[in-house]
Amino acid sequence: MKTALSRLGLTAALLALLVGCNGSAPDKSAPHPLATYSPATWKDLPKVSDSDLLAGFNAWRSACERLKNDPVWATPCAAAVQVPDDATQVRGFLQTQLEVYGLRSAENNANGLITGYYEPVYPGSMTRTATANVPVYGIPDDLVVVALDSIYPELKGKRLRGRLDGRVLKPYDTAGVIQQQGVKAPVLAWLTDPMDLQFLQIQGSGRIQLESGQQLRVGYADQNGHPYRPVGRWLVEQGQLKKEDVTMGSIHAWAQANPSRVPELLASNPSYVFFSTRPDSNEGPRGSLNVPLTAGYSVAIDRKVIPLGSLLWLSTTRPDGAPVVRPVAAQDTGGAITGEVRADLFWGTGSEAGALAGDMKQQGQIWLLWPKGAALPVVPQVEGK
Repeated sequence: MKTALSRLGLTAALLALLVGCNGSAPDKSAPHPLATYSPATWKDLPKVSDSDLLAGFNAWRSACERLKNDPVWATPCAAAVQVPDDATQVRGFLQTQLEVYGLRSAENNANGLITGYYEPVYPGSMTRTATANVPVYGIPDDLVVVALDSIYPELKGKRLRGRLDGRVLKPYDTAGVIQQQGVKAPVLAWLTDPMDLQFLQIQGSGRIQLESGQQLRVGYADQNGHPYRPVGRWLVEQGQLKKEDVTMGSIHAWAQANPSRVPELLASNPSYVFFSTRPDSNEGPRGSLNVPLTAGYSVAIDRKVIPLGSLLWLSTTRPDGAPVVRPVAAQDTGGAITGEVRADLFWGTGSEAGALAGDMKQQGQIWLLWPKGAALPVVPQVEGK
């Protein structure tokens, strides 16, 4: 996204080329022009256990209250409410209401990258102390957000962020500047490790363990408008890690061994996330669809390819090689989740889920289960495709 208001016209022109609108009902006899959606049958799907089928279906159905007015999902959701918790009847519902499309890259490759994420729990304090001195910021008072679709409806979901300098909207501070100079924003809590804050921003939500024994739950509220750049990429470019060795664990180990270079590492990612407090509950954190995520059955996706609220069929493996084959619900997004065959699987809360998520860089395949007769999403064609 462009970051200067003076480029608004250019931004609109470019983004308009990246945004499509639904056309007529899908013709399953003809391939999608970008080979993203490949017609398939229910027999093409890898088999799943009854327990995984029910868990994945219920994760998707949990968002139906949000989707009941969606023109694509309103009818399936209305019918889903009546389906009993029975694997045979769930299979019947799916095959009656939905049809199957295999996701393909622009190169017609069915294999893609499946990663994992989780809700971390980090030590912290409600007040600044000698050890807890890393601020978790709320939304800055001077952050200006412009919804471009208020002027250009074709740019739905696109936003411009910055700060006013007189009458000119200028780019907001990068992460490096914010880390050095701070920002005019409420401090929600204080963490003990700057890498904890970085990982909290990457995950998008988390819990802060207070000395009182209570936990403060925080979630994504907004962002500074700069593009996300993985800190692991910087470590590879610096020759500090090999690409295949980059995990959350290896990044954290490097930071502990090189504390003087941590500010440089963090500044390599210009994106900065601001948080808001969330009610504490036994539910999972809320994703971009604003419904609680279900551990093992909710995924973050690239919404340019897969609309939020979609039901998917996922076939991949855990880091130890154990198969993961199940329906999953597209209920979240993320700055690093881009591409046609791409998903980030939510593993739950805490260190065990974190270890699993941090090591997850698996090959996988995804099928889109789409309402019969509904127009397929139109994937924007971008440079290089």
